[in-house]
Amino acid sequence: MRTVAVVLAGGTGQRFGGELPKQLHELAGRTLVEHSVAAFDQAPGVDSILVVMPAGLPAPARERFLAAAGYPKVTRVIEGGVTRTDSTRCAIAALSPAEAVDTQARTQDQAQAGAQARDQAAQAHDDGDTNVLFHDAARPLLDQRIIADCVAALATDQAIGVAVPSSDTIVEVSDGLVTGMPRRDALARCQTPQGFRLSVIRQAYRLADADPDFGQRPATDDCGIVHRYLPAVPVRLVRGSERNIKITYPGDLDVAEALLRRG
Repeated sequence: MRTVAVVLAGGTGQRFGGELPKQLHELAGRTLVEHSVAAFDQAPGVDSILVVMPAGLPAPARERFLAAAGYPKVTRVIEGGVTRTDSTRCAIAALSPAEAVDTQARTQDQAQAGAQARDQAAQAHDDGDTNVLFHDAARPLLDQRIIADCVAALATDQAIGVAVPSSDTIVEVSDGLVTGMPRRDALARCQTPQGFRLSVIRQAYRLADADPDFGQRPATDDCGIVHRYLPAVPVRLVRGSERNIKITYPGDLDVAEALLRRG
C-alpha cells in the first residue's frame, strides 16, 4: 500500500510572532518546512510528499520543492486553510479528488453518515486505499526511526499517533484552582506524524463537517477527529522522541539548534 506524507505548513505562527511564517524561518541553513520535507524524502517507506503552504506562498514553494532536484518525492504543493484542520481538509481533497468533501456530505443525516463511516473503515484494507502521514512543519527534527515505525504500524492499524510519556504531573484547572490530577502513567504528550488510512481520515472529517457543534469544540489534531467521530477505530500509539520538539516560540529555535549540534 502506498504511503503519502503530508507536510502541514499552512499556518501563520501567530504565537511565534514576526511577519514571516515560522515554518519559513531557518534552522541550520534550512527552513523548518524543508527539514520536515527532507526527512520524508529520505524515508524508504514513504512514496510521495504533499506540501501544504499558507495562502499566497505555494508558488515559491513549488519553485523550491518541484523545480529543484533536491526533493524528488514531492509531487504537489497546495494552498492550505485558515486552521490546521482546514489545511488537513485541503490535503484530503487533493489526495482524493473524486471523493472530496462536498456540500452533500456536510448535510447528510448523522446516523446514515455513521453507518457509512463504519463501512468505510471496514474497507480500509482494500488495495485501492492509501496510507497518509500528517506532519507539522513546525517539528523539524523528525527522525527516520519514528517514520519507519509509523509506516510499520499502518500495516496493521488504521489510525496511529506519535506520543511520549509525560514526565510532568498534569493537573486540571479552573479559575486558577486545581480541579483534578490524572495519573501521570496514563498520560502522554502527542507529537506528529499522525497516520491514517485515507478512507478513514476522509470519513472522520465528513462526520466532523456534518456536526453543527464542531465549531464550538474544535479538535486540535487529526487523531482527535478520528477519536471523536469514529470511536470504533482504535488509535494506536507509536513511541515518539524528546528531540521531536515543536517550534512554537523564537526561543525554541535555539533549543533545536542545540539538539542538532549534539547530533
